[in-house]
Amino acid sequence: MGCSPAWKRPTRSAAGPPSAAPSNSGKTWTSTSTRRPALTETPSTTHHQRLRSTTMNEPQTRRVAVIGLGAMGGAMAATLHKAGWQVTGFDPSDSARQAAQAIGIGTTDTLAAVAGTPYVVLSLPAASMVESTVPQLLAEPGTVAVIDTTTSEPATSRQMAELTEKNGAAFIDAPVSGGRDGAATGTLSAFVGATDAALHAAEPVLMALTGGNFSHIGGPGSGNVVKLLNNVLAAANLASVGEALGVAKAYGIDPVTAAASISGASGGSKVSATMYPNWVLSGSHDSGFSMGLMARDAALAMDVAGQIGQKPELLAAVARQWQDALSALGPKADFTEIARTVAPAITPAGAPASQSAV
Repeated sequence: MGCSPAWKRPTRSAAGPPSAAPSNSGKTWTSTSTRRPALTETPSTTHHQRLRSTTMNEPQTRRVAVIGLGAMGGAMAATLHKAGWQVTGFDPSDSARQAAQAIGIGTTDTLAAVAGTPYVVLSLPAASMVESTVPQLLAEPGTVAVIDTTTSEPATSRQMAELTEKNGAAFIDAPVSGGRDGAATGTLSAFVGATDAALHAAEPVLMALTGGNFSHIGGPGSGNVVKLLNNVLAAANLASVGEALGVAKAYGIDPVTAAASISGASGGSKVSATMYPNWVLSGSHDSGFSMGLMARDAALAMDVAGQIGQKPELLAAVARQWQDALSALGPKADFTEIARTVAPAITPAGAPASQSAV
């Protein structure tokens, strides 16, 4: 879910794909060179629960490029590397590339170097980045499948699927859930939007990242829709569990005890069973997923709903609540810090300064 802080959102151009904005490292998304630069080499709607076997859809080549080496992309690159894939990572951030090199992954600072790589995994901060990146990757022949794990937008995924098909390749939107731990252990879950043929082409990489724990939702873009709905539901649960534990605390009940009791009953969830005990009540707030990204996803979910005339009132209220928390805490705060705005009494950090002053 995370990405390097060096990414910046490109500006859109009416003349074509969004242009690349420079990153903090001085690199850009757009490569104008026609020569493939040398790589920095280091030593070498159906739910699927598939077991690895010799009859699996084995790739003819195990070369894969991972575009975006932040918290999630870096962990996915490491998982593929450990699984025996020949991985090349791209990121405009020097520190992100160095971290990948430190564990034996080859890297490059230009997209031109990985154009035409048979398999590509995208882990980017926004749909606009996907739009500007995919055409560059298709500039050379050889691409078999692009697996986009970005929490993107359905229209973008449909456009990229059409573009890659015209270039003889496959594109699947496969936004993931499971955080950096799931990415590091190959146990992510994925929401897949793709044609059957595209999914078949991408399956070897998808299996390595999820162990077979993915849902084929429907055609291109459908994975994005369900992932956004998943995230806004998680956002709602994070707020509501915090409020409930705040009430328990006001009655003199230990929030840890209340959370454990609720988690074994009908009101329980991963939020009450894991997120609050591990990241909120402990005061660590170190999930690795930012406030800015969750607030963005909740807002995107409402945009997607509005595009087809839907007006989910409760979820819209949740999205507004996250925008308020974003204003109070800033985009770099951990997303579990929402508890500091809805139930500050249960968190060691307490209310944010802007609320405390009120």
